[in-house]
This record gives sequence, C-alpha cells and structure tokens, in this order.
Amino acid sequence: MGYPDLTVNGAGHLLLGGADALDLAAEYGTPLYVLDEELVRARMGLYAAAMREYFPAGSRPLYASKALCCKELCRWAGQEGLGLDVVSAGELYTTLAAGADPESLCFHGNAKTEDAVRYAVESGVGLIAADGTQELERIDRVAAALGVRQKVLLRVTPDIDPHTFKAVNTGVVDVKFGVPIPTGQALEAAKLALGLEHISLEGFHCHIGSQVFDAGPFRLEAEVMAAFLGQVRRETGFIARTLNLGGGFAVAYTPEDPRPDLAGMLRDTGRRLGELFAGMEYPAPAILLEPGRSIVGDAGTTLYTVQNVKSVPGGSTYVALDGGMTDNPRYALYGARYAAAVADRAGQPKDAAVTLAGCCCESGDLIGENVPLQRPRAGDTVAVFVTGAYNYSMASNYNRVPRPPIAAVRGGTGRLIVRRETPEDLIRYDL
Repeated sequence: MGYPDLTVNGAGHLLLGGADALDLAAEYGTPLYVLDEELVRARMGLYAAAMREYFPAGSRPLYASKALCCKELCRWAGQEGLGLDVVSAGELYTTLAAGADPESLCFHGNAKTEDAVRYAVESGVGLIAADGTQELERIDRVAAALGVRQKVLLRVTPDIDPHTFKAVNTGVVDVKFGVPIPTGQALEAAKLALGLEHISLEGFHCHIGSQVFDAGPFRLEAEVMAAFLGQVRRETGFIARTLNLGGGFAVAYTPEDPRPDLAGMLRDTGRRLGELFAGMEYPAPAILLEPGRSIVGDAGTTLYTVQNVKSVPGGSTYVALDGGMTDNPRYALYGARYAAAVADRAGQPKDAAVTLAGCCCESGDLIGENVPLQRPRAGDTVAVFVTGAYNYSMASNYNRVPRPPIAAVRGGTGRLIVRRETPEDLIRYDL
C-alpha cells in the first residue's frame, strides 16, 4: 500500500512493503530510497488494463521514465505491458541497456541535438516527438542520411491551464514546449511534416501539466485535440493514427491532499474521446498516455538518520538529517510539501512540528518546515513519504555528497536495484 495507507509492526516500527524500515536502514544504510515493487507493478497494471478497456485499439501507457529511471524499473514496465517515454539520450541509453524493445519507445525533449536524434533513429526508436519545425527538419535530415523514414509525433500546445503549480504547467501557449494550436503555428508545422520525405507523421502529442487530480482537464484536452485533428483533416486530408495525451495524473503528498481516482479518471477520459471521435466520424487513433509520478510517487519513501535536534526558543525545532537537497531538491525548487514519521515510533501520535534540515552547507537545504512528527531524537530513523518520483532522478552531488541507493521491497524482502555512490565515483572523471 502507498501513502497514506501505512502500517506498523508489533514493535511500533514503520513497515514499507511489509519490511521493517529500521531493518532496511540497518542493512543498506541511510539515506536510502525505498520503492514498493508490488505497488509500482499494480499501478502499471491499472493503467494497462484501463487503457485496454476504455481506449481505442492499440492504445498503450508509456512509463514516463523522467520520474524515476533505472534499469530495473524499465524492466518492470516492459513486463507489465508498458512502453517507455524517454526525454534524453541518457534515458534512452538506460532503457535500451535494460533490454527495452526500441519500437516501444517514444523519444521526447524540446532541444534534441543532432547527435541525440541520430542515436534515436539508429536505435530504431518507435516514435520521436518533434518539438517544432526546426526539429522536424533535423529529424528529416538525420533520417535521410541514414536512409530511413522515421515515425514522428508533432508536439503541440493546446492552451489549457490545469491550474496546477506554474513550474509544472506545460499546456499553455507561452511555454517552452511544443507548437501552439491557437496561433496557427501547429497547423503549419503539421503541413511541413507531411511534406518532408524522410518523416512519417503518425499523429500528435500534447501535455497539459502535472498533479491533475480529476478528469476535467483531460476531457478538455481531448476536446481541443479532437478539434485540432479535425482541422488538420479538413486542411490536408491527413488522419492521425496516434494521439499522445501526455501524463500529469496526480498523487497525494500529504493527508490534506485529495486521493485521485486513477481508474475513474482514465475511464472518463477514454469515454469522452470515444464520444468525440464518433461524433466527428473520425477513425479513432491509438491513444498514448505517459504516467510517471502516479506510478512511482507514493510507492517511494526515503529513510534518513537524525544527526542532531536543535530547538530555538520562540523559533523552530531543526531536525538535521544525513541527507537533504542532494537527494530531494523539490522543497528547495518548488516548496513541495511532504509528510514524515519517525520510523522507530511510527504508531505514536505526532506531537511535534519540526523543520527537516539537510546536511548541505546551504541555508535553503530543507525538506520541509512545520512538518508534524513524533518528537525526534538523535539516532532515530525518519521516513519521508511519497519520494518515488523526481527525487532520485533530480538528485545531485552538491557538496560532493554521494547519491543514495534504491532498495526495492517485495513481500517484506528488500534488494538493491541501484547501489550507493562512493567517494571513488565522485572523482571518477577528475583529471
């Protein structure tokens, strides 16, 4: 079970995937990312089953690997019937090293270099999402040099504001991604793509943002994109075979957040698409979705060891941890909120409000302020919840801090899927 469905054992210790959090911390050290494998696989299965039931034939979820990318997770995605969405040559390399079928991959990014495009085309990537006219021409040029015809989706922006956090809003017109529909530029880019000899335009891609808690924005996205597909057909005769609606499905980070009904959101979105395409007598394209955070977010927990506790009279209580912004920069970047618990006494009431402070030489190195917590002591193990997405993938070596390992837990048993970095790793490229 994911957050907030947490359990404790008879000793009052926090259980993660059935394993005692203190045992995991003792075996693998802290900081430690812990990933509930059963929950990840269940979420992947939920998406695959819902898309088979509610979406047109050929529809499929693509795991958005930017949320958390490592070889083992890519293997799970393939085993559960998902393709993979990659946004860099590094993510592409990881997925291929994990044994992914290149045809199941969609390669994104708003500033792909010619070398990255060549690597994708040479690797046989199924789809490349072109971010504009210059990228269309770049893909065409590379494909011509390699003597192939590359399948492409054109990324467009539908001018939809899902009213989430600005930093993760990707569907409005004035944004770095895609070609705007309302300005007419998307239609002109589609015409260009249809005229390029070494590109096969398969359809279109859009993404409206992240942390969307209900189906309303996705239904609106479906309506805007269906209208655009109709416009392209009228102007050019082209009928899209694939429509990628992106991701953005939310997770609950704190007890105050609503708990999204993923199955219901998928059902409502799929049914709305069916109504739209039937109403306009348009052959329903295969739909792709790119869930990432909603698959791994609340399946992840980070364990830390408390080093010091400092209370300032009339001020804050600082709980200094052995990790921080190097393994979780989202509070420093976004002011992201987290819930936490002292894993040693997880069943007891949270009788303190603390500032979780990191170990870096940086005053902004915090994981949260006014965080409810059982009154902490030096040596305690603190668990910070819902850290499966955009924590390891955004981690850094600031202050030359090695990145933590990832332990997958299944049936109460843990195993490493990413090892801890060492000081030797930190100087590997120094001359």
